[in-house]
Amino acid sequence: MLVAPSQKPEIGSAEWWLSRLWDELKRRREYADCMRLYYSGDHPLPMIQEKARPAFQRLLKQSRSNYTGLVVDATAERIQVDGFRLGDEDMGDQEAWRIWQASAMDADSDLLITEAVKVGRSFALVAPNPDDASTPIITAEDSTQAIVAYEPGSRRRRAAGLKTWLDDWTGLLMATVYLPDGLYKFQAPNPQKGLKGEPRWEKREAAGEEWPAANPLGEVPLVEIQNRPDLLGEAHSEIEDVLDVQDRINKTLIDRMMAQEFSAFRQRWMTGYEVPTDDNGQPVEPFKAAVDRLWIIEDENVNIGEFSATDLGPYLDSIEADVQHLAARTRTPAQYLLGKLSNVNGETLKATESGLVAKVRQRCRPLGEGLEEIVRLYLKAASDGRNLSKIEVIWHNPEFRTEGELVDALVKMSTLGVPHEALWERWGASQTEIAQWRELREQQAARILGGDPASLYGPKPDAGLTEAAADGNAD
Repeated sequence: MLVAPSQKPEIGSAEWWLSRLWDELKRRREYADCMRLYYSGDHPLPMIQEKARPAFQRLLKQSRSNYTGLVVDATAERIQVDGFRLGDEDMGDQEAWRIWQASAMDADSDLLITEAVKVGRSFALVAPNPDDASTPIITAEDSTQAIVAYEPGSRRRRAAGLKTWLDDWTGLLMATVYLPDGLYKFQAPNPQKGLKGEPRWEKREAAGEEWPAANPLGEVPLVEIQNRPDLLGEAHSEIEDVLDVQDRINKTLIDRMMAQEFSAFRQRWMTGYEVPTDDNGQPVEPFKAAVDRLWIIEDENVNIGEFSATDLGPYLDSIEADVQHLAARTRTPAQYLLGKLSNVNGETLKATESGLVAKVRQRCRPLGEGLEEIVRLYLKAASDGRNLSKIEVIWHNPEFRTEGELVDALVKMSTLGVPHEALWERWGASQTEIAQWRELREQQAARILGGDPASLYGPKPDAGLTEAAADGNAD
């Protein structure tokens, strides 16, 4: 069955959602592609006179200094998932973390978070595992290939989802519409390969599979992770409002490089001197400048002088001022962007990073909503019978502190009755480490209750080693 652009599918049908979400996805791609170019440093070339552009292509490409990429990385590198807590548990849930790790999401979650910080949103897809029903599959999805629509009046309840991609083997454009009642698969010739207008979608049927395919979860399995969301449902890149500052920095850089190329060295002038010519009447260069050469002019009427070189200081000061503006707007510590850090104590450094830490903690809240929904979905797919209405992301502490400062603070907190698990978590231990330490502590307590107080000082040495040591002492 072909779905022609001129047809008007029934509202709410898979074809209707395909057309609507495809159009919206195309619009979002322009935004995402722009943010990615700025993140990677491939900014638009600075503006100069059109006639001069061909001659200065090399300088134009060298005049781009990527500060927006640093802004994204400085934020994303401090947003790290350490685990998930269910209900009123006092530590991370081991089953939720096992499934998370089984899909390599302990690594791919960094990609999801960086993508969301970079372009405003990223996606994850949850699917049952045909080989192991207890371990569903989680995949990270690109923001230019996936989109989710929500029910009217809600920013949480998903009504439909779409994933598109270009099949490398067949060259066809693939699409899957995710609805609560089924998964609707389509394919079309790639419009970029000569087909004009909208894709001509048709059903994509797999051998041994019904169309539409069943949706065992009964809800849209595609989840959106948003950065800086607003009340209208839009999400925003971390660098969206500083692109002009980056362009301004690049413009100052090209001006500096052109001044450096043509007027940053001293130009000499001479009056009253007759330039010699060769036999053909062509002027001959009378002087060659070098450190080991001396110019001698016998004519006392000749005057020699030089023009002063262009001062590059104002250009550098302008760039530093713009970088300071960018740092203030994005709450990125200026020393990250300028590379200047000298004679700064720990308290001053902590104060300079307080804005970034506060921003990261604020960003974690909307990002965490998407991650918690992913956990709920895959635990549901694994037939987990527990109450999944309360799930919390355990975030790594975004503050950078010295080991001594952190240990001292934790020791003081322990005197207030804070549980060891909470102290270990704040120290930065993973949920796996916390579980291991808790087990070791319980084993130690069991040995003490069993009449072995020496276990307070660590495990007993091996009996054979003890006898050998005793024999050595006797000798």
